Amino acid sequence: MDIIVMLPRGRCSKIQELQMTTVIEDNVHVYRVDGTSDDMDMTIKNCFMDEKFSSQNDLISINSINWTRIMVQIAHYFYCYLQMCPSCDKTVEIVVPTGALGNTSSGVIAYLMGLPINIVCAVNTNDIVARTIKDGDFSVVGDVVQTMAPAMDIQVPYNMERLLFLFTGGNSEEVNKIMTQMEKTGKVKIPENIMTKLQKVVTDSHKVSDEEIKSTMEKVWDSDGYLLCPHTATAAHYHMTNTKDDTLRICLATASPAKFDEAVLAAGLIPQPTEEIKNLSNKNTRYFDLEKGEDWEKVIRAKIEEISDKIKSQ
Repeated sequence: MDIIVMLPRGRCSKIQELQMTTVIEDNVHVYRVDGTSDDMDMTIKNCFMDEKFSSQNDLISINSINWTRIMVQIAHYFYCYLQMCPSCDKTVEIVVPTGALGNTSSGVIAYLMGLPINIVCAVNTNDIVARTIKDGDFSVVGDVVQTMAPAMDIQVPYNMERLLFLFTGGNSEEVNKIMTQMEKTGKVKIPENIMTKLQKVVTDSHKVSDEEIKSTMEKVWDSDGYLLCPHTATAAHYHMTNTKDDTLRICLATASPAKFDEAVLAAGLIPQPTEEIKNLSNKNTRYFDLEKGEDWEKVIRAKIEEISDKIKSQ
């Protein structure tokens, strides 16, 4: 198996980038892209949408496009619900740091399987998910804003398509109509009948600024001695602003703070890197740069075909 890795150059933490660029095995091909996660996703999507190309080259994705990733996280929801409510007699609210809606999709499926949960989507300044949940405004507003929670710096959450499929009862024609309009115009109003079903399970959304991320990281450290990653802080901020109710609530933690030195320092705290992370800066790196204006899809397709030819010749 060969792995093609794409990362948004300058839009993830230095440690995150080193975790990818220091993997120099022959079957790993890393590309730093002069663009956003949304830009990269379109390149990936086009490769998979070409069914002949995808089949001929045995393509598989390891992000939340992949149904296996969704299935694994469904189990997380059942597990954490049972930790909070082992008697299974109450509804539990689960706050999800949200980017491409993959984790949220897993929670929605858990709900549809019968798990008594409500979901809250916590987002950063890139708030398309919050606007969609509030009133069905699924539209791109401006460019992707770079924040302290880079994995959530997304304006086009590709799992919205999966949620639409679930809440239309698998009506692929209706989903295609909505997504086609979104891709053509950058905006679409989600129909009211779909929104009614969506809002029954995804009951709230919460937008968090970088300043609120920093203050939340600081407060949680001061009160509990627990160091949050900046993404997890978006969910914790929701809880901190809703502590007066008696809701049973879980905030999902999404990453290790050790990967986000810049955010930890910005919050006035001390990074806690592991020995493995400390050693990253001493390792050799290997990567290819893809510049804005270059045909990224052409480059990636050529690499995939090169890999396939190599495998077939062995």
